[in-house]
Amino acid sequence: MNSAKLFLRGVFRNLFLCIPQVRRLCDSRDTLSERLAICEAQKTSRSPFFHYNASFDPQEIIRKFEVTDRQGKKGYYTNFMGVRTAVKYFPSFLTQMDGLVEAIPIPANWHADIAEWGAALRAVELARGKFTIIELGCGWGCWMNNTGVAARMVGLDVHLIGVEGDEAHIESAREACAVNGFRPDQVTLNRGIAASTAGIALFPRVENGADQWGLEPVFGASEEQRREATRSGHFDELPMITLDEIAAPHDRIDLLHVDIQGGEVDLIGGCLPLINEKVAYLLVGTHSRQIDGRLMDMMLNAGWKLEIERPTIFTIDAGGIPCVTVDGVQGWRNPKIINGMSN
Repeated sequence: MNSAKLFLRGVFRNLFLCIPQVRRLCDSRDTLSERLAICEAQKTSRSPFFHYNASFDPQEIIRKFEVTDRQGKKGYYTNFMGVRTAVKYFPSFLTQMDGLVEAIPIPANWHADIAEWGAALRAVELARGKFTIIELGCGWGCWMNNTGVAARMVGLDVHLIGVEGDEAHIESAREACAVNGFRPDQVTLNRGIAASTAGIALFPRVENGADQWGLEPVFGASEEQRREATRSGHFDELPMITLDEIAAPHDRIDLLHVDIQGGEVDLIGGCLPLINEKVAYLLVGTHSRQIDGRLMDMMLNAGWKLEIERPTIFTIDAGGIPCVTVDGVQGWRNPKIINGMSN
């Protein structure tokens, strides 16, 4: 038998011996592919946070801002951009995640979903040279810090402005901004209640502000109500701070984030001329399906462009009443300031 035949026989023998291994590899590949497909289908069908409408790809924007070499730190929960949130701000929830580094928030993380992250980072993407955010009801400065860090990542000068009624939350926001690398001159914090008109509001006083979020103020209280509230010790009198006052020093607000527990339509409607003039991007947390619709009517009639939305999620109680479980999200672009979709 010549050498060529011996060579071919050896090749075929080796191929024959490899066939079971190849078959097992192919079977494993197919099984893994099927499992991945099932997982993706389950994740998509089970999570309501994949059910948003958008004119851009929010998942692509979220991935663009991921910091791959992020490191955790004791006492903090570190997100996908390296932004740190002290566990003491939400001890009942974040203590169990002390020192952890989160995955990319698709479909969501512990406080926001694809739609809200996408809208916030879209505003950063559309900013030029400088990024100014006003966060109404800022709490610990969640969106001030997240969008501020994203803006800094792309070389923008940053100014973070927050309005908050709770004194402990104001201190948390100041601390969080410092922890995430912002200078005092880059941060403006106002203790008060965001409103369309000036006045006095009553704000609930709590002993443990760390686990008390989403408190609702009482607007336009009468003199008698104010005296009674002060005597009770359960309320603070706080100034109603107008958006005109907050925005006055700035020619352009790149992002106005509004999450004020049901008063969003009244505030935006009362400030709409100023918002039309100065706000490039509006991100609103909505608190009912009725608010979803009212806000959509108002902003479309004003000529704004809806870029992303996920409606309010609710359950229906035994009495047939809708009970909100997750706030809705709407992201609006002002075409008078940002003309093109790709700007």
